[in-house]
Amino acid sequence: MSISREEVEKVSLLSRLLLSDGELVAMTTQLGRVLEYIELLDELDTERIEPLSHALDVCDVMRDDRVAPSLSRDEALANAPQRDEECYLVPAVLGQ
Repeated sequence: MSISREEVEKVSLLSRLLLSDGELVAMTTQLGRVLEYIELLDELDTERIEPLSHALDVCDVMRDDRVAPSLSRDEALANAPQRDEECYLVPAVLGQ
């Protein structure tokens, strides 16, 4: 499988990448090589291979939630450029 320059231009547009003519030529060549390499996988016999979502068994990778002491309000607001007694003060961005 090969990839055309037009397809690379479309992908770069969707990716919001501005590529020069030289970069488009290089990316077309490089992506073509990647696709050719991936085509080698079509030669593998995967008839007896069960589909999987991860290469490794992954389960519960998050730590347990635990109650812990947090900053006091004064400590949390200590470095705020502008504040009142309770909150950060920020300029309005949508009008008054």
